[in-house]
Amino acid sequence: MNKLSTIQKIYFIGIGGIGMSALARYFLSKSVEVFGYDKTPTPLTRSLEAAGIAIHYEENINLIPKDVDAVVYTPAIPAAHAELVYYRTHNYTVVKRSDILQWITEASFNICVAGTHGKTTVSSMIAHVLRDSDFGCNAFLGGIATNYQTNFWSNPTNVVVVEADEYDRSFLKLLPDIAVITSMDPDHLDIYGTAQAVEDAFVEFATKIKPGGCLVSRYGFKRASELTAFNQYTYSLNENEADVFAQNLQVVAGNYCFDVVGKTFSIKDIILPMGGLHNIENALAAIIVAKHVDILDDKIRAALANFKGVKRRFEYRIKTDKQVFIDDYAHHPQELRALISGVKSLYANQPMVLVFQPHLFSRTKDQATDFAAVLDLADQVLLLPIYPARELPMEGVSSELLLGKMQLTNKQIIQKDQLSNWMQANKPPLVLWLALAILMPW
Repeated sequence: MNKLSTIQKIYFIGIGGIGMSALARYFLSKSVEVFGYDKTPTPLTRSLEAAGIAIHYEENINLIPKDVDAVVYTPAIPAAHAELVYYRTHNYTVVKRSDILQWITEASFNICVAGTHGKTTVSSMIAHVLRDSDFGCNAFLGGIATNYQTNFWSNPTNVVVVEADEYDRSFLKLLPDIAVITSMDPDHLDIYGTAQAVEDAFVEFATKIKPGGCLVSRYGFKRASELTAFNQYTYSLNENEADVFAQNLQVVAGNYCFDVVGKTFSIKDIILPMGGLHNIENALAAIIVAKHVDILDDKIRAALANFKGVKRRFEYRIKTDKQVFIDDYAHHPQELRALISGVKSLYANQPMVLVFQPHLFSRTKDQATDFAAVLDLADQVLLLPIYPARELPMEGVSSELLLGKMQLTNKQIIQKDQLSNWMQANKPPLVLWLALAILMPW
């Protein structure tokens, strides 16, 4: 019996997380009663409430439903959380988000997108191309697709596009028909311990591909020979040794225009209305998947031309003749490097102010030197205090650690409540906004 068929009521601890909220919407679409807890209200939780989900914001066992069939929690929830402890000690079915994704995808054709960075944009691009072309898919995304203002949608077709999260090794529970690996850079070392262990997990993820399945991976991985599948494709921005790469790249009216050259196909005149050279590579991955499932070139071209991106992934908040304000979620050194390079490719002569909020004490500690080197690529840097998310403070780890390692002269620590006044007083023409926990201050 499918485990999902017995669920009539479900409770989410940490329902405001981007992955959790997609699952909540999935169950709501199946006419299941959905309830949830989160620490604070956000626009995302408010939208879930507007859709009919009852959410409370106080850790209180007197507020939780007692007659639910399953309880789902995110790894960000502490083991001592009162509600989680209650459900566990009273023998409820308590599972991680990854377990639910496993149940959902057990009998579907799965396109699973993994990578320490790039997976949200690539999965959103693939899902958009499949939806826009009328191929159809169910989508579980790690960001809000701007075209549809949601991170989940359903479709009668038995195809699932899912972001395969490496955190907590949860992506190893999935069984892809098509797997995409965008990157294997070290991250989540609080979980994995070493960079090699991170790579080991991605190599193992590739072994989960179903017989006869397909692997799409970025060209140049040092352990590429260990990534195998029945069908395999590599992609690269401009490395012509890859199976698929971009050629004749131009910037026209703020859009990237390029041709796709592959060993088995080519497509001319792709238009991508999304900044960042790394997003051209992301588009190549999506194009390979679309070609593999036989979507026509004209439909691929049309879908990418109307792709509006993902919230907080190279998102223009302001774009005028006097000021450009770009908001992005980048929180890994290689993401930052790709993002800054992408901004400079579009605004080569414009001095860049970078507002950066480090995400997690552990990541800041493990990659402080790399962060500092990448932040030095900006013209001016404003560092916010670290956003801790699920973590407790670590002695000696703060934004001052990064500031001390940077060579850039024009740098400073700034508090959240000081930003608005600073922006108003300085009115910088080009702002790259990498503050994870706060919204634009004006």
